[in-house]
Amino acid sequence: MLTYVFPGQGSQAKGMGANLFHKYPELIREADNILGYSIEELCIEDSQNQLSLTQYTQPALFVVNALSYLEKIKEYGLRPDFVAGHSLGEYNALFAAEVFDFTIGLQLVKKRGELMGNMTEGGMAAVIGLKEEDVSALLTKHDMQDIDIANLNSSSQIVLSGTKSDLHKFGKIIEPTEYCRYILLQVSGAFHSRYMKEAADEFAQIINKYTFNKPRIPVISNVYARPYSYGKIAQTLIDQMTSSVKWTESICYLMGKGDMAFEQIGPGNVLTGLIRSIKRDCKPLAIEDDKINQAKIPDTNQRLSANKLGSKNFREDYGLEYAYVTGGMYRGVASVDLVEKVANAGMLSFFGTGGLKLNEIEEAIKELKNRLGNKQNFGLNLMAAQNRRRESDLINLYLSYGINHVEAAAYITMSPELVRYRIKGIKKDMNGTVYSENKILAKVSRPEVAEAFMRPAPEKMIESLLASGKINNEEAKLALFIPMADDICVEADSGGHTNQGVAYAILPAIFRLRDEVSEMYNYKNKIRIGTGGGIGTPEAVAASFIMGADFVVTGSINQATVEAGTSELAKDMIQDINIQDTEHVPSGDMFEYGAKAQVLKKGVLFPSRANKLYDCYRYFNSIDEIDSKTKDLIEKKYFSRSFTDVYEEVKRYFTEEKYKYVETNPKAKMATIFQWYFREATKAALEGEEKRKVDFQIFCGPALGAFNQWVKGSDIESWRNRHVDEIGLRLMECAANLLQDFFTNEADK
Repeated sequence: MLTYVFPGQGSQAKGMGANLFHKYPELIREADNILGYSIEELCIEDSQNQLSLTQYTQPALFVVNALSYLEKIKEYGLRPDFVAGHSLGEYNALFAAEVFDFTIGLQLVKKRGELMGNMTEGGMAAVIGLKEEDVSALLTKHDMQDIDIANLNSSSQIVLSGTKSDLHKFGKIIEPTEYCRYILLQVSGAFHSRYMKEAADEFAQIINKYTFNKPRIPVISNVYARPYSYGKIAQTLIDQMTSSVKWTESICYLMGKGDMAFEQIGPGNVLTGLIRSIKRDCKPLAIEDDKINQAKIPDTNQRLSANKLGSKNFREDYGLEYAYVTGGMYRGVASVDLVEKVANAGMLSFFGTGGLKLNEIEEAIKELKNRLGNKQNFGLNLMAAQNRRRESDLINLYLSYGINHVEAAAYITMSPELVRYRIKGIKKDMNGTVYSENKILAKVSRPEVAEAFMRPAPEKMIESLLASGKINNEEAKLALFIPMADDICVEADSGGHTNQGVAYAILPAIFRLRDEVSEMYNYKNKIRIGTGGGIGTPEAVAASFIMGADFVVTGSINQATVEAGTSELAKDMIQDINIQDTEHVPSGDMFEYGAKAQVLKKGVLFPSRANKLYDCYRYFNSIDEIDSKTKDLIEKKYFSRSFTDVYEEVKRYFTEEKYKYVETNPKAKMATIFQWYFREATKAALEGEEKRKVDFQIFCGPALGAFNQWVKGSDIESWRNRHVDEIGLRLMECAANLLQDFFTNEADK
């Protein structure tokens, strides 16, 4: 087998590419147009001494590396089995794998070089002669944690990034070390470290507007030392700017593939020397040794791929690589950062709007549109609202910003505003098939609710919307030909609102119901059914697909990730829980209806206090009927304020209609006062109020406990190492391997 490797910054030299430029005149003209200067003059003459400046070095190397590769292919016609690049060289590896063309690659590199060149506060230093663990130990011992390991070039060559003063200080510390050399490098910034975060954030705004092809050749990532995942190309290149270059591990991974030859493509021979050193000092990496990063790949000619699980139609409809969805967790716990990560990984994600103000939701929409550009694999959730004005305002907002994907949760019946969203802009395609661009993914746990979403919009609601001018005649007519929801997520025992259902009982019933309703209405397109609740391990994902699920939805497990929009204290509390550490409590927003939600019980008093409040609501008709002992307990221990003070606070937010209702209904007034506690408990958890830790309301189900046990002892045991996109990919990949093992074993029986 053969791997081509491409060098990065540091390999540039005056005169490079001299034998190549005249052979590719069209590409050189294209490069000059993109860059605004002569790339040939820069590389061959460098009359203004710019070749060593980052903003010029990176485009120059990309061009010369690219031309060198094209010339290699033209001369020998031999494409490699793998490609890899060191830092900037990774863009050439992606070019060789046809992930993007020459033009897009150079556009990205030009911007990358400019952004990194602007980051002049910092520097780099090489440590030669010490291993990574020795360098890390010295950094820790001398409290130099502001220095990052930037490059792991070989077993005995480590490059550091940090402030210039810290690097000088560390040089004096390391100088007496025997058999060690310390060299301050002549670079303009602290590359591949936390000090590139600002540049990486700005680069993200640019790269997320591009679309990429699936690699034709496996490309080994600097960040992971594993092949690129198609759905994570943009995010991996963003992360590459702040992450260590794991060159040693990358070469060891490739060595583990068998008899592997390496050839450097591009100027110099730096990588050739590093690879020679790695092959001498290091052992090949057996990928099955990774506990979670790479599950064991079954020995079969046709391995089941993670991106083949679930419904192909579902993936294509939403523009996904994987039939995997992250749900819209309350109050922005499913944050903009979370949604962006998941969408860039080729999965579907919903922003959590519940409990947020309208202006906060609008700002989130703007930010998502800005970050994700033309991507369509994200949406917002829509919680069933007792306040119809709130629901109407949300629908207006979604329609005005072109939000075409909504996750509908906690609906018991259809509402006029949900119907309006679904049928607004409905049309026929060229084949006469009726469709709506406004897709609804409905989360349900009861057959009668599922059936309401499977049927077309209620005719009376259509007529009312038409009469009010909210839809037109054509929309009203076509609405009768499609179901309310394109997709239905069957929720089992989940975090948040739950009916404590069992997936094995609910899912088959919903499948049969779907088939009956579809036949009744002669639908052209199949309503897709997925599963949610209890999904926190590869086994759960695999079981869902074995049962016939078109997609899977995760929720609880995504809270304990870097991107989740809750407090670090809350994440610390849930990262180690087990499956028995949750409890069902009254739902704050549906308190009067007796609906249930599932929350954390380990280390908090919230569940017992919430249930006590609901018991009071059931047994008493008003606040005044509560006995003095119980009233004193609630006011002093639970609320830390009087019922009167609480009511004075909450009534400021009443509509006139709500005020009249509560003032004339003592039991409703009591419910309103009790609901304040639920909102405050959630707010305290989101903001990480240490003094109110015992009152934290953290929505989560047993899936998180199962996930925590699965990753125990691995690299993502700590939530600080958990990224929501990586979790999704690991679950899907490991589930695919489990299914492959299962079917392979069955065939052998």
